[in-house]
Order: sequence, then structure tokens, then C-alpha cells
Amino acid sequence: MSSRRSRSRQSGGVSRNISDDQIADLVSKLQQLVPEIRNRRRSDKVSASKVLQETCNYIRSLHQEVDDLSDRLSVLLESTDGDQAAIIRSLLM
Repeated sequence: MSSRRSRSRQSGGVSRNISDDQIADLVSKLQQLVPEIRNRRRSDKVSASKVLQETCNYIRSLHQEVDDLSDRLSVLLESTDGDQAAIIRSLLM
């Protein structure tokens, strides 16, 4: 039995074993979500570590995009008169 299979995770005091099949299923689902990997040919084999690395990179890029859009919105709201800015803020809530 692999060390991964025999290892259990503690989550809120509850022990839970994750099988290799469950890990493979989760990695497969990540492959479908991350554009960098999803757009590759099906014949290209991608390791689980590469999938996790690309997933982290994708999440970082999404965070950066959110930050950039937030900055642009702040600049827009500063240049907009009070009534329009209040309407935009209320729409965002």
C-alpha cells in the first residue's frame, strides 16, 4: 500500500482517507477547469504535479485580474460624480 493511500488527513477532528482514485478524479476535474491544460491535445499526458502547478498559476492570474479590475473601478468611481458613483456602488452590493 502506498504511503499516500495509508495516510489520513485530519479535518476538524475527523479522519478521512483519500484514495488514489479520488485524487486522480480531482486532478482530472482540475484539468477540465484550467484553460492552459484544457486546451492541450488529449494525447498529451500531464502529470498531477503539473496540473497542480498550472492550477496555482491560474488562480494567481485570476487574483491579479480581480485586483486590476478593482483598481480600474476605483479610478472610475473617483472620476464619476457622487450620484452616479452611488448608483454604481449600490449595483455592486
